[in-house]
Amino acid sequence: MENAMTTGRLVLVGAPLGNVGDASARLRAALAGADIVAAEDTRRLHRLARDLEVEIGGRVVSYFEGNEERRTPELIEAAEAGAEVAVVTDGGMPSISDPGFRLVRAALAAGVPVTAAPGPSAVTTALALSGLPCDRFAFEGFLPRKAGERRARVAALATEERTLVFFEAPHRLAEVLDVLVENFTAERPAAVCRELTKTYEEVRRGTLGELARWATDGPVRGEITLVVAGADPAARARPDDAGLVAEVVDEEGEGLSRRDAIAAVARRYGLPKREVYDLVVRTSPPRSPR
Repeated sequence: MENAMTTGRLVLVGAPLGNVGDASARLRAALAGADIVAAEDTRRLHRLARDLEVEIGGRVVSYFEGNEERRTPELIEAAEAGAEVAVVTDGGMPSISDPGFRLVRAALAAGVPVTAAPGPSAVTTALALSGLPCDRFAFEGFLPRKAGERRARVAALATEERTLVFFEAPHRLAEVLDVLVENFTAERPAAVCRELTKTYEEVRRGTLGELARWATDGPVRGEITLVVAGADPAARARPDDAGLVAEVVDEEGEGLSRRDAIAAVARRYGLPKREVYDLVVRTSPPRSPR
């Protein structure tokens, strides 16, 4: 049975990702009945309300990354005094890589009840559309903006067997895909989900290598959710560094070029070619000039 209490609580409201037809009846009721609506973008909120033909009954305040630290105590104080505070982002569920988490933590610490009017989520929508395994997945949000930190995070995920879901800015997509190819191998299946539920929705499926080449062909626009298959659990256990180098040498002894030998060993263990290459360069004596 739905909770009948209408004041003195925090309500996380799931907003449509793009198609207003996805708005729930509870979203409409929350916008109409809340004493305060804290919105990531107040202009977008008012546009959504007009599209839904809903009259917002309470006070509207902005609540975004730049002011959430300052505004959180004000909203908690209002909820403690008996107000119903609804939180809505530009699309999807609050707290999921959007404002809301800080407010939830503060509300719980203050003993303010927290509930949700669930709605669309780009995470689960992209996962379902990707065609990749959905039984176990990990949401990684946005990767770090700094190149070194981003590479370190991706390298740490190279052996993760769960399907991975990322958010990414369109102007960084090509660079991120290149880093994933380096660390996950070019053959790893993935899907780029763009503008979900909107007019120009696109889901492009392929290998990381194929998607990386596509992303460099021209500018990619819109909101991006990236889904990447997990590491193959059937891949062989990685030998130690000396063992990897020895296998490259063995492959060369069978007639492969060093480049092909490195690629064969990397593929055998599901490793990035760069990792095997760096090991070979560090441990092999320099070749004599012919």
